[in-house]
Amino acid sequence: MSESHTPPDTNELARLRALVADYETKLTDAAALVAHVRHEINNPLAALLGQAQLMLREELGDKTRRRVETIEKLAIRIKETVAELRDVQTPVAALNRAEE
Repeated sequence: MSESHTPPDTNELARLRALVADYETKLTDAAALVAHVRHEINNPLAALLGQAQLMLREELGDKTRRRVETIEKLAIRIKETVAELRDVQTPVAALNRAEE
């Protein structure tokens, strides 16, 4: 048996194209927001991490050293998590070009 393959309705195709364009816009906006959030987190985080690392070069009591080491470890963990957001930040247009 052969299936009859009817072309999609022109109105339906236009509706789907508009829907895709809308989603691409939303994804682009989300990517811009992610870029902004990354920037806003990374700037103070770099200062925090730098200060912790500078403190670790100084003579510190054991309790204070452990606390500063904890700050450093947690700051590095945040830095790594924020770096993973780069993947979310990929603009839709770049994805479309890669698919062509």
